[in-house]
Formats: sequence, structure tokens, C-alpha cells
Amino acid sequence: MGFEISPEQVQTYQEQGYIIVPSLFTEEEIEKLYKVAMEDQVMAQHAYDLNDQTGKKTKLTLWFTPGNDIYGLLTRSKRIVETVDSLMDGDSLVCHFHSKLMQKQPKTGGAWEWHQDYGYWYKNEFLFPEQMCSVMVALTEANKANGCLQVIPGSHKMGRIEHGFSGEQVGASMRYVELALKEMPLVYVELKPGDTLFFHPNILHRSEANLSDKARWSLISVYNRQNNKPYNETSTSCISPIEMVPDDAFMYIVPEKITDNASFLVKEEDVTLKNN
Repeated sequence: MGFEISPEQVQTYQEQGYIIVPSLFTEEEIEKLYKVAMEDQVMAQHAYDLNDQTGKKTKLTLWFTPGNDIYGLLTRSKRIVETVDSLMDGDSLVCHFHSKLMQKQPKTGGAWEWHQDYGYWYKNEFLFPEQMCSVMVALTEANKANGCLQVIPGSHKMGRIEHGFSGEQVGASMRYVELALKEMPLVYVELKPGDTLFFHPNILHRSEANLSDKARWSLISVYNRQNNKPYNETSTSCISPIEMVPDDAFMYIVPEKITDNASFLVKEEDVTLKNN
């Protein structure tokens, strides 16, 4: 039985700017994804470090084109594509902007400053943030100790606020973050492996450094409507409709190996895509 989002969950997303779907992926599915993530040499070769203000590093690998590898089959899966289709405004076809394998290593994994994803994507000249959505699949447990995501529910309704550089990251104006926290709560998004977070491009979020002895790994995919064309973006993936696959495709179809055809981001190319 596949997952189907409820009207109540859609309403919560609209009001709070995020929803958590527990156990959207099974233990067996997550074990396979995490094993591949740990062992895939192509992903490792394309990973790069980003420093926070204290010099701690978060490693990430980012790519644009979802293929028939295990990651592509996951991001094209029915349970994700149909859910973001229900959450995003507009009615044009769902496209894949980019995906990231986020790797916060024990003791050394860096923090992420307060930011909105659209604070970056505005620079790519996407005009309609309501037609975009991010999806975080927890590959390992995420908790306060290992630097789980923190969000300010309802802050997406503030619209885009100004962002500037903080270390190698782009952070939101702290004046507006402080004002937001006067009106809205701070929530720690603690996830079990397989739990999945869907969140709005304008929700304010951050994460602290991983000071624990356990890694925090997650896969984050960003979706966009075909009609929401960016005017400052070289990749065409974000306006190329996704070829959706069944939910069990990445488990029961023999996946191809990920290759450079996935269009990996090189760190020097564009700092505006960093987040979480």
C-alpha cells in the first residue's frame, strides 16, 4: 500500500511550513540506501566540505539530473513525487532541481546558520517559491546531540528575508530571525531513519554542529514546477518533468551506477545552492 498524503497534512504544511511523515521508507530500504551512500566512490569523489563560522566542516555531494541509479530512482519514486505535487502551488508538471547527500560526521560535522532555501534560490531567479519544495530523507537518526534540523514553524509566511555570507555559508538576517523567534516557536526536527521531512523554501531553519559520536546523514531533494523557470540557472533539470517510477523501483530494479551524467556541482561553481 503506497503513501497518500491527507488533506490535514496539506493544511499543516500550508500553516506551519513543514510536515514530517514517519517511516515513509522502511528499515530495509534505508539500510540499502545508507550502505550505498557509504560505499559509493563516485559520490565520495564529488563530495566537498563547507566550513561554518568555527571552522567545523559539513560534507555534501550535490547533483542535478536524476538517473536510473539508486538515488535517482528514490527521488523519482511515486510516494515523493505525488506528495510534493500535492504540497506545491500550481499545476504544471513536477521537476527535480537538485539533490544532496549531506554528511555530518561525528565530532567534526559543522553547523548551518539560520537561512531560508529561497534565500539562495532567489539568486537563481526562480520567481515563485510556492512552486518549490524540499524533501529530507533521514538515512541515520537525527537528534539534538548530532545536530538535527531546527525550524521556526510559520516563518515561511514572512516571505523572503535578506541573506549574507557567514563563513562559507549564506545566512539570514539575524535581526529578522530574532523577531521571528519573538512570535513563533523553535522546533527541533528529530527524525528516525526512514522518517521524511517536507519543507517550504521560505521556512527559517538551521542546525548545530554534530558533537556526538554518531554521524548524521540525510538525502535532500528539491522539486520545482515546470512553469517556474529560473532566469539565472544553467541546469535544465528543474524544468524537465520527472519520469516517476514505482515506490519499489530502487529496491527491486537493478540500479545503474551513478555517473558524471548526474551533473554534479563543483564547489566553486555556485555557492547559492548550499543549505541544511
